Amino acid sequence: MKGAPPKMLLAAIPDAWWSTPYVGARFPGSRSVKAHPGLAEGANCQFFAYEVLRLHGIDMPAWRSSELWHDTGRTTRVSAPEPLDLVLFNAGEDAWGAHVGVVVDEGRVLHLSAEMGRPAVWSMAEFAARDRYRTLIGFKRASRG
Repeated sequence: MKGAPPKMLLAAIPDAWWSTPYVGARFPGSRSVKAHPGLAEGANCQFFAYEVLRLHGIDMPAWRSSELWHDTGRTTRVSAPEPLDLVLFNAGEDAWGAHVGVVVDEGRVLHLSAEMGRPAVWSMAEFAARDRYRTLIGFKRASRG
């Protein structure tokens, strides 16, 4: 099953989500998220990306970026990304501490970063232009069933 068409993917994002603040301590599985689920109190990049997938019917475990990258049971590495695939960026080749976003369409990624403070859609070139995101680790497709 292919991902949601880009216009549908972005249109489905609730208006309130566009003002989600970046809060690094609100990562998947954190005490803060367990005590207060949802995005109202903020999120890090992974938690935000997983909530976008959940909105589209794809549940992800509370994995950090390195766990996501090394998983082979619930996700698959892909070279030709589709909407709703996850993408990982970092300053180097290591997936530990990588930034996670959601592919919107060819060359564009929805993500939440400390730099922007709120969700944004960037081109792949915008990631490559920043030292902390200059390395494309790769794309992961979550099971959609």
